[in-house]
Amino acid sequence: MTTQTDVARAYLDALISHDAQAVRFADNAVRYENGIKTGRSGKHLTRSLSRGPQYRVVQSIRELETSVDSDVVHTEYLLDAGLFGRKLATVRVVEDFVIPADDLLIHRIDAKIKPRR
Repeated sequence: MTTQTDVARAYLDALISHDAQAVRFADNAVRYENGIKTGRSGKHLTRSLSRGPQYRVVQSIRELETSVDSDVVHTEYLLDAGLFGRKLATVRVVEDFVIPADDLLIHRIDAKIKPRR
């Protein structure tokens, strides 16, 4: 049985694999990063995860913590980014996914990316 956490995890896995086929977005899904709209539909987010250069630098996600509060899956993790197999930076990401339990689709993502302390 798929859970809200499974749906959010599929998105996080796609950040690394660059294969968004398993990610379940609502047609009108949106994504905001530090308050700026970076995704305007489920199709756009799927394309971005699969082919977007902004995600090609993602190498790994670690120290993942998740919690669920009603329709929101809250995640916090460290994201390692780099090029050509070399890690260049690590950032802390706090990401909230709106995933209603009745449809198990990502409707909204709010991401806050901060330098690692």
